[in-house]
Amino acid sequence: MVPIEFIRQFRFSGYAIFDFVAAFLGVYLLSPLLSKFFLKLKLDIPKKNWLYLTLPIGIVAHLIVGKITPMTADFIDIQSHYILKILIIGLLIFGLKGIKIIKK
Repeated sequence: MVPIEFIRQFRFSGYAIFDFVAAFLGVYLLSPLLSKFFLKLKLDIPKKNWLYLTLPIGIVAHLIVGKITPMTADFIDIQSHYILKILIIGLLIFGLKGIKIIKK
């Protein structure tokens, strides 16, 4: 078994735990750079907000590139997975809440 397949076999509610850990760790490590970049674009995005925005950005990115993952499929499913939809929308609201536009 390939090591990545072995790591991705551990799941919580049908989603690979490794994917969550990799996404949140990646955003955590990139958040200082992302915050500095957006500061030059006159947007003050706190580092913690990037963590809130990790899953919503991931779903949008997967939709844009056309790679439908299990979470993306569950999110766009109209008939069910309401808890996931509430969670993602809540994370989006919390993530956007602390963003400030710099007027100077």
